[in-house]
Amino acid sequence: MDHIIFEVGTALLLVAIASLIAAKLKFSIIPFLMVLGMLVGPHAPIIGIFDFTFIESQEVISFLGRIGVLFLLFYIGLEFSVSKLVKSGRNIVFGGTTYVVLNFVIGLAYGFLVKFPLYETLIIAGMLSVSSTAIVAKVLVDLRRTGNSETELILGMILFDDLFLAVFLSVMSGLLLGGATSVGGILLSVGISMGYMLLFFVIARTATPLLNKLFNIKSNEILIIVVFSLLFFIAGFSEKLHVAEAIGALLFGLALSETVHSKRIEHLVVPFRDFFGAVFFFSFGLSIDPLTLGDAAWIAIGAVLLTILANMIAGMIAGRNADLSHKASTNIGLTVMARGEFTIIVANLGIAAGLMPMLKPFSALYVLILAILGPLLAKESKLIYSGLNKIFKWSKPKEKAQSES
Repeated sequence: MDHIIFEVGTALLLVAIASLIAAKLKFSIIPFLMVLGMLVGPHAPIIGIFDFTFIESQEVISFLGRIGVLFLLFYIGLEFSVSKLVKSGRNIVFGGTTYVVLNFVIGLAYGFLVKFPLYETLIIAGMLSVSSTAIVAKVLVDLRRTGNSETELILGMILFDDLFLAVFLSVMSGLLLGGATSVGGILLSVGISMGYMLLFFVIARTATPLLNKLFNIKSNEILIIVVFSLLFFIAGFSEKLHVAEAIGALLFGLALSETVHSKRIEHLVVPFRDFFGAVFFFSFGLSIDPLTLGDAAWIAIGAVLLTILANMIAGMIAGRNADLSHKASTNIGLTVMARGEFTIIVANLGIAAGLMPMLKPFSALYVLILAILGPLLAKESKLIYSGLNKIFKWSKPKEKAQSES
């Protein structure tokens, strides 16, 4: 315990170095931090005074990682807007529904195909259905595609995906954490989770004037104390109701999303989200024994191939339904391909509920591959579109000339 600050400091220093390398290579920091966590876990060597096993401090690092999940979900809740989704139009609802349903059904079929039990199959279906908001947003900015015709639809589909995540986690929390074994008990647990979520939706839609007054605090220092205190209290209270603490954080963010203070709170939260979020990915890697990855390799590779197929089909259906070109539709499927923070959060729910240990190495490999492959595929979308166009003969002469310009 005497050296715990030194151990935590060493861990954070390694996180900082990995983040700098990822930034230098202009790549998502998520796979870097996960691999780093795996490399310096319990099996790492001790070099002089530097102990990279982090056994003594693992509990502290794990707790900091849990805080990272709360900030990640709270931020998503702040970004989410019920009224924005309502106004976003038919194309986004259709595209988002197509994306979620296709990925979820394929995930269900795959889980049963590899003979996973029901709850593990549901968790895998959830993991396959949620894209990474952080990586998708970074890809759009890095590739300078924020002004493209398909970008509004991509962002709308991601927003819809976030809504699915909230509902999915609420239902699965009730099923896995409620501790019910009878049908009636399970329905009651799910009902409590859904009712809890609906309560926050109602607060977001009807109590905005009251929240505007409550959070009308001039001092940023006091505002942070008030918001963070409520965030941790609501997350902890949610756990008491057998609803995942991360869902409590998301719902609190959602309740504040319609207030006039949401952008100010977002601005204050971002540094905490980035710091603790980085520790979360590192701590997740730290909990994985690299020697177990081989057991999950073929299952993860199969899931990656199915995800690529499902995303391409969903992107094409959503894009063509919105009267976008085949090229723009291809961009949609390739851009939403990456998996990251939310996939791990879904996997963690299953791990916390004591489901198959295989979920941990599977989720690590699945996220690692798609967090690296997703941005690369999006970057090479023009080349991929050209290849697909030769096979399916999509372009008319005029469109073909534009695609080659």
